[in-house]
Amino acid sequence: MKPRPYAKVWILALLLILSVLLPSAVLYWRGDSLGFLYCIPGCVIVGIGVCMLLYSRRNQLNYIAELSESSENAQLEALQELPLGFCVIDEQGIVVEYNQCFQEVVMGGADMFGRKIFEEAQLRSLSAVQDLFWRHRQYRLFTMPHQDEDGQKLTTVLWEDRTELERLRDTYRQSRPCVVLLVVDNYEDMIQSIRESERLEAGVSIEKLMESFIAGTNGILRRLKNDRYIAVLEQRYMTPIMDGKFEILDEARKILVGERGNVTLSIGVGMGGATLQECEKLAKQSLEMSLGRGGDQAALKVENEDFQFFGGKSQGVEKKSRVKTRAAALEIQNLIESSRTVYLMGHRYGDLDSIGGCCGLAGAILLMGKPVHVVCDPKKNLSRQLIDLVEDEYEQPLFLTPEQASDAITEDSLLIIVDTQNKDILESQELYQKAERVAVIDHHRRPVNYVDDAKVSLHEPYASSACEMITELLQYFKLSGEVEPLFADCLLSGIMLDTKNFVMRTGVRTFEAAAYLRKLGADTVRVKNLFSGTIEAYRSRMEIVSTAEIFGRFAVAIVPDDTPDVRIVASQAADELLSISGVDASFTICRVRGKDKEEVNISARSYGNVNVQVIMEQLGGGGHQSMAATQIVDVTPEEAKEQLISVLREIE
Repeated sequence: MKPRPYAKVWILALLLILSVLLPSAVLYWRGDSLGFLYCIPGCVIVGIGVCMLLYSRRNQLNYIAELSESSENAQLEALQELPLGFCVIDEQGIVVEYNQCFQEVVMGGADMFGRKIFEEAQLRSLSAVQDLFWRHRQYRLFTMPHQDEDGQKLTTVLWEDRTELERLRDTYRQSRPCVVLLVVDNYEDMIQSIRESERLEAGVSIEKLMESFIAGTNGILRRLKNDRYIAVLEQRYMTPIMDGKFEILDEARKILVGERGNVTLSIGVGMGGATLQECEKLAKQSLEMSLGRGGDQAALKVENEDFQFFGGKSQGVEKKSRVKTRAAALEIQNLIESSRTVYLMGHRYGDLDSIGGCCGLAGAILLMGKPVHVVCDPKKNLSRQLIDLVEDEYEQPLFLTPEQASDAITEDSLLIIVDTQNKDILESQELYQKAERVAVIDHHRRPVNYVDDAKVSLHEPYASSACEMITELLQYFKLSGEVEPLFADCLLSGIMLDTKNFVMRTGVRTFEAAAYLRKLGADTVRVKNLFSGTIEAYRSRMEIVSTAEIFGRFAVAIVPDDTPDVRIVASQAADELLSISGVDASFTICRVRGKDKEEVNISARSYGNVNVQVIMEQLGGGGHQSMAATQIVDVTPEEAKEQLISVLREIE
């Protein structure tokens, strides 16, 4: 128990009295009869001192009490006049106290005493901090629970009006600059061999299109080159452009350049950067992604967010110029010659384009006098017949398993990735991570998670196949002789696979590559035999086609689990479904064994009228406009079918 406020004063007084009485008692004890008289002045002085102390103490306490009362009054007055609403509620949410700001500003002058705050302000809970939109204003609520001596629980709620702050923040965000880069696809090839008047007419049409794009905004537009523009505008104007799915892409396709075709655009947008320089960097990344996916589309990149894509309805436009291929051939050959060993690797479950491209490139590397190995899983691939053919006819061992290659690769080795640039579907992630030097040769549209650390990256999304690209590289390599006919067969098989026997996605350069391979001694009959299958596989393919369901212009079929060579049969069945009248895109769904667990594979095919790459991307996959696929884990084929149908309904 704490001592009373006056205890110290009385103790001090007692000590003083004792200090006076003790000397007087000593004098009296020694015989001085008047000794006690000496203590009288001391006692008087001590009494006066004690009285003065008590009086000053009482005045001090009175002053403190008055000051405390004034302070409490000042606090109450300040709370009432505070430009921040506050109220005190009990456990039932009944308001027991509030200030003037709460009544007049928050509640619009209503008397809230004794009323439930949950019913009036539509509060659902009293979390520590929460935002509430109330009476057309934005508030942030801070709650402070308290329990008094009687055990009653009360909660103080502070109402911070953030309306102006949020409005200012929204204005700031909406006024942030966005950088837009616009490129006319294949402009130089389009304007060749046309009249000057047609060239000028196309240029005027393109200029008008760009002006219409920037019209209605406070942005600026400048032409950097004949085929390249840059625009800077506020973020508020990008929202309607995105909602309209970049209508400029559709308007561009209406512009004709002589008789050579329609204009298409590739657009890169950078948003959310702290500076204009950062936004321009994001715009360049977006434009690179748009061009890497075949053009005729817009890619948008926001700082710390994933890419967003719009458009992508047209096929990639074939370029006539081979300058890029020639430059890449020189760089790749320099890398090969400076390496001790070369490893060639494709994607998981390698097909004829992946394995065939690796084998064809290996034939050229052998002529350079460098050890080379093709990395593939002998049990998990779709090119068993091609692998057997190479092993039977080529004397030296060429193939390695991913485990063998990972153990053998060194710092001075070169890894060339063929027919993919997606890190998620590489034949061996471990081999890629160990490789110090990497090159990429791919024709697929660029995914978000692409190989971005390659020393050389030859990426041409308009090419029919990776084998076509490698065939063109062979013509620019400086070799000691000609590639053997066996490896020419490998390259031709990949071209025939991806073009469906020169029907799909073929251009002038495709036939030129095939002619070059024929010149090297490629045997078309032997290549055709690589596509032969068993009677069981043919029956399974026909069974899948017969059980397919038609959803508008889409055909969807689920492949039975007991189907032999399920991956090959499923993709072949998807091709067969395109022969049905009215079907623009086909999808086959099968259950396969993945790397770690079972997964469901969806193969997608089209003749180009439907961009199946965009559809598969929404399900986590990718590919080409006319050929794509995806793998989904932890679902049944029926569940994967429902996910696919929901995506198809959105694009209908």
